[in-house]
Amino acid sequence: MKTRVFVSAVCTLTSALAFADTKIKETEGTSVVEKISVVGAATNLSITAEDIEQYQASDLADIFRYSPSVSVGGSVGVAQKIYIRGLEDAFLNVTVDGAQQTSTLFHHIGRVTIDPDLLQQIDVQAGAGEATSGPGAIGGSIRFKTKDAQDLLKSDEQFGGRVKANYFSNDGTRYSASLYGKLSDSWGVLGYYSTIDRDNMEDGNGNKIVGTAADQDMAFLKISGDISDNQFLSLSVEQRDEEGEFSARPNWAVLEGAALYPSEAERDTYVANYRFAHSALVHVEATAYQTDSSFRGGRFDWLAEIDSYGFDLRNTSETGLHKFVYGIDYRNDEVTSGPAQGATENAEEGSVLGIYAQGYSDLTPELLLSYGVRYDDYEFQQNILLDEYYGEQVTDVAASLDDSEISVNVGLAYELTQAWTLGLGYAQAARGKQIGDGFTIDGYLYDGSDIPVVASDLVPETVENIEASIEYNASNLNAKLSVYRSSLDDVIFEGYEGNAVFNNIGALDTNGVEFDVAYRWNGVDLFLGFANTDTELKPRDDLYDVSYSSIDINGYEFVGLGNSRGNTWVAGADYDINTDASVGFSITKVDSLDIDTLHQAVDLGWTDSLYRLNKPSYTTVDIYGKWHVTDSLLVNLAVTNLFDKLYIDHSSVGDYSEVFPTVIGPNEAGRDIRLSVSYDF
Repeated sequence: MKTRVFVSAVCTLTSALAFADTKIKETEGTSVVEKISVVGAATNLSITAEDIEQYQASDLADIFRYSPSVSVGGSVGVAQKIYIRGLEDAFLNVTVDGAQQTSTLFHHIGRVTIDPDLLQQIDVQAGAGEATSGPGAIGGSIRFKTKDAQDLLKSDEQFGGRVKANYFSNDGTRYSASLYGKLSDSWGVLGYYSTIDRDNMEDGNGNKIVGTAADQDMAFLKISGDISDNQFLSLSVEQRDEEGEFSARPNWAVLEGAALYPSEAERDTYVANYRFAHSALVHVEATAYQTDSSFRGGRFDWLAEIDSYGFDLRNTSETGLHKFVYGIDYRNDEVTSGPAQGATENAEEGSVLGIYAQGYSDLTPELLLSYGVRYDDYEFQQNILLDEYYGEQVTDVAASLDDSEISVNVGLAYELTQAWTLGLGYAQAARGKQIGDGFTIDGYLYDGSDIPVVASDLVPETVENIEASIEYNASNLNAKLSVYRSSLDDVIFEGYEGNAVFNNIGALDTNGVEFDVAYRWNGVDLFLGFANTDTELKPRDDLYDVSYSSIDINGYEFVGLGNSRGNTWVAGADYDINTDASVGFSITKVDSLDIDTLHQAVDLGWTDSLYRLNKPSYTTVDIYGKWHVTDSLLVNLAVTNLFDKLYIDHSSVGDYSEVFPTVIGPNEAGRDIRLSVSYDF
């Protein structure tokens, strides 16, 4: 059965009585073994390169289009943000080949950028999970894995390449080229370049979505191979550039007559991966990385830059019925900002050192137990804080924090029968104060006041996550029901009156239910998925003038935290016509949602009463197909939003225009006919 997005979630516990799922990729003279272990997690999914190619993903929204529990808000590519169970990607540990993607350059744009064509696999863990998930993974983790030469070369090939052209009727083109080959029997090199030219898209009514035009260029080079029979090394560099004219707030709709500003986003990432498989007790994996990213633009031609570097060193030991993964990771982030043509005015630095251990034990032939512990030490330092006009330091003492937390987790997978498997999991995670948003560090300048950036009693955010699942897997049917509850305490947020700019404002409670089923019938793969998530802030007692027991999260009032979304349904079918051609369709339905918003606006006197935000329901239909004309020539055709539905994605900013005329999220793209032709040589 094909691996569909949430069908893979069903498969994660299928082999739960083994230490780990094992994927073996044959290379010349050696086998590369990738071990994946997640126990007791209710929601996990994998997306493959085949999935991405089938529906011609062009951005983050396309990558996660068919997952009911993962959503992407913002129709503008540069502004897209990922949400898992209602929490924004700032709460996730996101990695590309092990390199962590951290912090925000500008809270109105996204912090995760990736070329879908370059991806070999994406693994998602929703909610706090195992100790190996990395630091600050209080909302879960997303692991992007890029292709290498060995993934593309056939067993008898020494050299190969691919040229590809994409046409998007709404509205743009994309061209890419790959060259890959063997440097020796065990070493390969991959070079990749793509360029995208997009005009302003049209919404379902045929109106231009102003501010969505952009030019993107991406280059990638990866060298990988075996140093010896049991040692593997991979070195890669990725450079990405995106230019366009965006609004002052790219994640809002651009109203008629509003100004656009030339802007540019850049990212350079360098990654080294090393593996040493000595014995059952010594299986070392090491990752080192550096990422430099920047965003220049906006009304004041502001420049924000983030430099991150770090490493992860771990070992896996297997003995008898037990496996242990243990190691150390470290990350350092530094953000600077100021006028693009002037001196740096603001700078902050943060780091986190983690020590972790995760164990797996076959207690009985039917029961696998997972257990782990993680220690994280966070340090934060505000290095510079200058007044924009006078060049004077605003506060007497720069803010600094040093916090440490211990997190534990335990999970089990129990095979009730050959067909039924029960999963249970409990996990903790913690995150200390991170570096601030590059464009709003200057927001700390409270007219020369002496308000510090962080309160002296600020404590790290901590989360407790409880999950349960029941899975049925027999014959042609896979089905899984999952429930979860997460409580994120001491949420750190900026923008409220108090003793500091950043304070602990309360707790985020998330409750949810997910269901997915996959069935093969007469050669047709049928799938159905459902996700219901309710994320609420329980504010601390003195946060507002009026006492609120709970507040539904929304992407305008709580930008950087999360967003509320209606019940989400995904259904569809895939059919292999023959070995050379396949077709499919999918339907996504999001139910309407009404929530009370603008609580702080009432406190500040900006509006007289709370605003009842309505997020209308919408249904979209996508169709897709592919045809191998020859062994070398592949044609893909996909039509997204087939019936030209006009809508604002629930994971985007909602429509507040009745109260604030300029605050409204952008419409999503209307019908888009996508044709791609790729030729392998």
